[in-house]
Amino acid sequence: MANEIINRVANSQLKVIDLEDFYPSEKRVVIDIKQWLFNELILKETDFRNSLKNHSWTQYKNTYVALTCSCDAIVPSWAYMLIATYLTDYAKKVIVGSLNELETAIFYDIITDFAIEEYKNKPVIIKGCSNKKIPETAYIQLIEKLQPVTKSILFGEACSSVPLYKKKN
Repeated sequence: MANEIINRVANSQLKVIDLEDFYPSEKRVVIDIKQWLFNELILKETDFRNSLKNHSWTQYKNTYVALTCSCDAIVPSWAYMLIATYLTDYAKKVIVGSLNELETAIFYDIITDFAIEEYKNKPVIIKGCSNKKIPETAYIQLIEKLQPVTKSILFGEACSSVPLYKKKN
């Protein structure tokens, strides 16, 4: 047994966090509200309200929605709020902004709900390679949440990681 290969990583207290494991599979949708503006430029309240009433909102069931306006129209805040009243019964989350901002908001919720008890006084590796687009801000939020409780934090893979933080004794 002198030549037996021992997996020291598997036998260590090292905890690996892969944010890709938490990536929600639900569809992301951008709704450009210019479609409901007169000449894609002016919000006429009566027409706007009628357009929203006649829109098929069920198509957004279990989706994440980013509301945006791609034209230079001045859109009052209540317009986005009114759209949200229609989406609330269907969408998982609604924001005003881009797809990137939507991903950041989704991961904000995920990190906020992330339980950290099992990482207390343990070395942690935050996995860096993923096939899905994880917002950079999510990694920062995770650091902020983990740093007060962990022994150390590394970024990358167990075989090749960058040390980020080590608790002082």
